[in-house]
Amino acid sequence: MAAKAMGYKVMIFDTVKDGPASSCADLTIVAPFDDTDALARFAMTIDVATVEFENIPVEVLVFLEERVPVHPSSSVVRICQDRVLEKEFLRDHGFPVAPFRVVTSAAELAAALGELDAASILKTAVLGYDGKGQISVSPGDDAEIVWAMLGAPRAVLEKRIAFESEASVICARNATGSLCFPLQANVHRNGILDTTVAPAPLPQEVSSRAQAVATGIAEKLGVIGLITVELFVLPDGSLVVNELAPRPHNSGHHTLETAMTSQFTQHIRAVCGLPLGPVDLRSPGVMVNLLGDLWKGGEPDWEVFLKEPGCFLHLYGKEEAKAGRKMGHATLIGKASESVELALTLRDRVVR
Repeated sequence: MAAKAMGYKVMIFDTVKDGPASSCADLTIVAPFDDTDALARFAMTIDVATVEFENIPVEVLVFLEERVPVHPSSSVVRICQDRVLEKEFLRDHGFPVAPFRVVTSAAELAAALGELDAASILKTAVLGYDGKGQISVSPGDDAEIVWAMLGAPRAVLEKRIAFESEASVICARNATGSLCFPLQANVHRNGILDTTVAPAPLPQEVSSRAQAVATGIAEKLGVIGLITVELFVLPDGSLVVNELAPRPHNSGHHTLETAMTSQFTQHIRAVCGLPLGPVDLRSPGVMVNLLGDLWKGGEPDWEVFLKEPGCFLHLYGKEEAKAGRKMGHATLIGKASESVELALTLRDRVVR
């Protein structure tokens, strides 16, 4: 939608028929990711390719890179879709990460638990998101049982961090430089983002350091487009990088209303080689996610949101509402201290 507003034509390659993006696109190819004929037709039609999420087989991006520019590159996606590579990249380049160990067996898990000697989280190396593919573990737990429960060949055991708050920074980068959106504060529920407050109610010093970390990561990775850096803010104000996402991010959806340039428009500017837009906030804001759970009594009563001044409702057009599935979001602009409680109250009231 951002690309079309700027005059571009859009083509979608999707493995699912009638995906939400197809309703806004000029052309859509529906095919498996291993269909090289379909990928070749896709590449012949476009001038530049980008990704909507990072869990795309890297081989697909390598295939496309031989034909058209791809942003972010396959090398960036390869690192960000694999927790082992991601953690090792961050550690090796001096970015703050929680103590971790790479494990590939129950025996290695037992050894890692002994080395970290603290409450930890065992995470699958690939395909885990929104709290999926993660198990909380403690010293003394039966490694054989835990490893069998995870059911993955590779994983990361990461020491649990006693953080004060969670936050994220979205950094845009093109061939000439980078810009970071203001730091935003996040609250997760059951491993899924629940609310985002922008700007984060944190000291300016913390915000500046978070933006510096995000800029450094974008430059070291060589990102063209956006990269979202999810962070833990510790009680002393220090930062620990949790995860990377080389794309527009759920925590930045509020920028559609709050920022001079939305994250989506900024992404298009970056991947198309245009100047980056200003990232200043036009207004503080609070975003709440709308999960499939809200449909338990039927279609929610969206008038609750629509009647509220300064409230913006976005529904994604997904055909089936499932528990935990992100179906949309709502953003309230105005003072964050007043908007968080109101946004949560409105969300509760839409359930029939």
